[in-house]
Amino acid sequence: MSSAPELNVLKPADYASDQDVRWCPGCGDYSILAQMKKVCAKLGMDRSKTVFVSGIGCSSRFPYYMNTYGFHTIHGRAPTIATGLKLARPDLTVWMVTGDGDALSIGGNHFIHILRRNVDVKILLFNNRIYGLTKGQYSPTSEVGKKTKSTPMGSPDNPIRPISLAIAAEATFAARAIDIDIKHLEYVLERAAKHVGTAFVEIYQNCNIFNDGAFDFATDKQSKADTTLYLEHGKPLIFGKNREKGIRLHGMNPEVVSTAEVKADDLLIHDERTSDPSLAFLLSRMRYPDSPEPLGVFRDVEQPCYGDLVAQQIADAKAREGEGEIQKLITGPDTWTVT
Repeated sequence: MSSAPELNVLKPADYASDQDVRWCPGCGDYSILAQMKKVCAKLGMDRSKTVFVSGIGCSSRFPYYMNTYGFHTIHGRAPTIATGLKLARPDLTVWMVTGDGDALSIGGNHFIHILRRNVDVKILLFNNRIYGLTKGQYSPTSEVGKKTKSTPMGSPDNPIRPISLAIAAEATFAARAIDIDIKHLEYVLERAAKHVGTAFVEIYQNCNIFNDGAFDFATDKQSKADTTLYLEHGKPLIFGKNREKGIRLHGMNPEVVSTAEVKADDLLIHDERTSDPSLAFLLSRMRYPDSPEPLGVFRDVEQPCYGDLVAQQIADAKAREGEGEIQKLITGPDTWTVT
């Protein structure tokens, strides 16, 4: 594709590649792809300066389906490629697409470090709580007792909570959305796109082949009002079909209360912009069926980006030592001859 800048207003379809989309019929990935293309068009992203980087898994086919640049890389190592790319070409908009297995199992170490460094990369983690591409083994986010081909007696592992892990790693932006709630998903993706720094988005994504219905509690029209909690900055945490339930802190524990039985001031007010990540971490620990499960932006704060800090170090070194020469470095005083 051409590297010339975009001259016309593009539509979502303009961000679709000519490749056949090869996900299973009914897969939640189709919805995520559609909303991503909408956000690209809405924000007028330059296709010649937009890159999608992925690892291995169903989600990692994503770069093939976007009419941008892309890398389909190594299992779990997408964060390293994305980091290097952003450092070498800070003018690019870099997105990383991964899954619960790719990011949190073999890629767990790399995932943590791209977050703590605050590299200006947007990370989409498709969480279906199963290994789909390798045909139905349990993943790092599968619930305890999950029976799969690799755990026929039920998984004995405690699942990783991706948002909790991201916030513990000092993510400057952490959010959660669901594949079929398309308006909210589009909103969260747009928020992530506008964030300066590492933006992490966990997307609950249904695998209708190997883990169908994993998120029915959050998508069923009859129940989702009571089982999910949409986060809004500066507003009290209220949910329920009739907005009759709220969240307040009991010590350090969020608890469900009736809004008719407590004062409005008793309810917990969501603050996504506080520099202290404690509140966001508490919310990330809320999980159905013990409590409603939060959706939306948990945290959105400003901190220096890794690329800017590295660029400043390079500029300082050049100002102090000059431009430098590769050959002088190779044959400099720190070399010796063996006779």
